[in-house]
Amino acid sequence: MSSDPETAHASPPLLPGKLWYAVYTRAQHQKQVATQLEGRAVECFLPLYESVRRWKDRRVLLQLPLFPSYVFVHLGPSDRRRVLQTPGVVHLVGFGGVPCPIPEAEIEALQACLARNLPLRPHPYLTVGRRVLVRSGPMEGLEGILVRRKSDYRLVLSIDSISSSVCVELDAIDVEPVTGSRMTPPTLAARAARPRWAGSSFSS
Repeated sequence: MSSDPETAHASPPLLPGKLWYAVYTRAQHQKQVATQLEGRAVECFLPLYESVRRWKDRRVLLQLPLFPSYVFVHLGPSDRRRVLQTPGVVHLVGFGGVPCPIPEAEIEALQACLARNLPLRPHPYLTVGRRVLVRSGPMEGLEGILVRRKSDYRLVLSIDSISSSVCVELDAIDVEPVTGSRMTPPTLAARAARPRWAGSSFSS
């Protein structure tokens, strides 16, 4: 999957209906872009995580984007121009010049984690892995890739269109293998009802 530039005047139309897409932004402009999109009545989602950074003689708690240079937008065909004309927006992520929709389950999995205040962290992108379903605990209903690091286990969630992943720690006793799963590309699912979230997203 590639990220192909688009212009507001010479690119294929979006698919019918409202779908999720990734917007590629100028470096360190995600928050500004999300705020401006909100002002333009465009539903968008900017997942953040907390990170402690040392600054001279003190430590600072920062909220950083989980996916640097990306903001997710929920668009219909008539919304595209408003997005592309927003300062700081570079292009919609696509393949062969065509904007590429993101499966709603991938976005809902991220939103569900943030709604439950789960500490998501960036993770190297996974292209293969063993899929599991979380059957109990705060992540119940989520599906992703289970990885082990020393004595800790992590559930990895991916956005395949931008080749990026995030992870959250969990107890391995809370998961079970997905029936018939092999070592296949990661797929996400949030089976609980779509939650309402605040603080880590920007929406109309």
